[in-house]
Order: sequence, then structure tokens, then C-alpha cells
Amino acid sequence: MSNLESIFLIASLAGVVLTMIFAIIAFISSRRNIIGVVEKKSGSNAMAAAPRSVLSLIAKILTVLSLVFITLTIVFRAIQTGHGPFSNMYEFALAFAWGIVVMGVIFDWRYKTAAVRNVGLIVALLLLIFATVKNAKPEPLVPALQQSTLLSIHVASAVVAYGIFTIGFGAAILFLIQNRRNSPWLPDKEVLDIISFRSVTVGFPFLTLTIVLGAIWADIAWGKFWSWDPKETASLVTWLIYAAYMHARLMRDWRGTKIAILLIVGFGAILLTFFGNYVFTGLHAYN
Repeated sequence: MSNLESIFLIASLAGVVLTMIFAIIAFISSRRNIIGVVEKKSGSNAMAAAPRSVLSLIAKILTVLSLVFITLTIVFRAIQTGHGPFSNMYEFALAFAWGIVVMGVIFDWRYKTAAVRNVGLIVALLLLIFATVKNAKPEPLVPALQQSTLLSIHVASAVVAYGIFTIGFGAAILFLIQNRRNSPWLPDKEVLDIISFRSVTVGFPFLTLTIVLGAIWADIAWGKFWSWDPKETASLVTWLIYAAYMHARLMRDWRGTKIAILLIVGFGAILLTFFGNYVFTGLHAYN
């Protein structure tokens, strides 16, 4: 099983890398076509767009294949360990990458914005590289992690929240680029703004559920709901940032650069929460 896990992990890496290559080529092709609109007739433009469409289709197929490979990696890991991906940073990095790719596929299908998906894939690729370097061997669960059902739901909600917030982060980055350059080969600012907002409206309840379930699990494992552990505190700060986003958006009607920067800050807080085991010591530092 460990060999199959390693094979599918490498396949996941290769799939994401190939997706990025084809996406970059499609982007370059799109840029050339748009630049040449004035110089070419409409019929020639239609013929020139055909290779770009094929490249984009290949990138989408490779994205789905990458998702399948990451899923199989997690499945074979679970078969070996008998539990979900929550015992170490290697397993959660896989789950985090999986959540990003899933959300990237969903948002690409819903809004036809491959550029946002591709920004998410860059983050997923870095997580897969991190997982490949870590590649921790399966070990028995420590006592605090043996509430497997509750902990599985806790981690699953975190994976959904982190994955969808990564898509929102990608949309915010592209929004700032569009706000400065108004590029014709990137999604419109209005679309990017909608994606950013939708990502938070869906992800925020899952982040809230993550913290609530984590508190219940902490009471079972450690005897108290909240201990101001560094990772708990980082999670709370992350929640407050996204709560501030919702307040600013809905109550203050913030738009544009300010709200996009707030999303980027929120994603920075997610990364701090995720890698907090290496920055802080505490009850969550199992490694």
C-alpha cells in the first residue's frame, strides 16, 4: 500500500505540473490572439482560438486527473493507518491540496475562470511538494487524536474552508492585477469580486464549524474547550479576519482594493495557522 501511495503522490505532482504547463501555454496563446484581434479577420481569429480551446480542455482534464491521484493518495494512506488525514502535517497537507483542487474545479465549472483555478493550483503544488518532502511514515495515533469521528469532521470542515479560501485568495490577487492593468485576457473585475465574496460566504460557516468542533474535541481530549494554544489562537485570529471581511462587505459595502487586501491577509492567517506547528509550541505540535 505504501508503494501505491507514493506512486499516486508522484502522479499528483506530475498532474498538477502538467496542468500548469498547459495552462501557461493556453494563456500565452490567448494573449497573442487578443493582441492580434485588430490585425486579423474574424475567421482567422476563430481558427486561431481553436488550439487555445484544446489546450484549455487538456488543462481541465489534467486538473481532474490530478484530483483523482490526490484522492487515491489519501485513500491508500487511510487504508494503511485506519484513520483520516489528521495525524501529522504530511496527511493534512495532502488534504489541504485536495480541498484546493476540488474547489478550483467547482469554481472553474461555475464561473469559467481557469485563471483563478490556476492560482489555487500553484498553492496546491507547493503543498504537494511539502508533503513529498515530509512523507511521514504511518504511526499510531496519540491519545488526543483518538476521537476519530469528531476529529474527521473537524478536519474535513477545515479542508473545505481552507480550500475555498485559497480560491478566494486567488481571485483577490487577480482582482488587484486587473484593478491596475485591466487585462483583457484575465477575468473581469466584477467576476473576480463575485468569486471572492462567494468563497467567503461558503467558507466562513465551515471555518466556524471547524473552530466549534475543535473546541468540543479539545474538551474531550484535554478537559477544557479553550486553552489559548498558539494554533487555537491563530485559528481565532483567522476567523476574526474573515468575520471582518463579511462585516465590511455587507454592512460597510466595501469594494475594490481594500476588500481584496483583507482577503489576502486572511489567507496569510490561514498559512500561519497551518504551519503554526513549526513556529509555535503547544498542544497541536504533535510533530
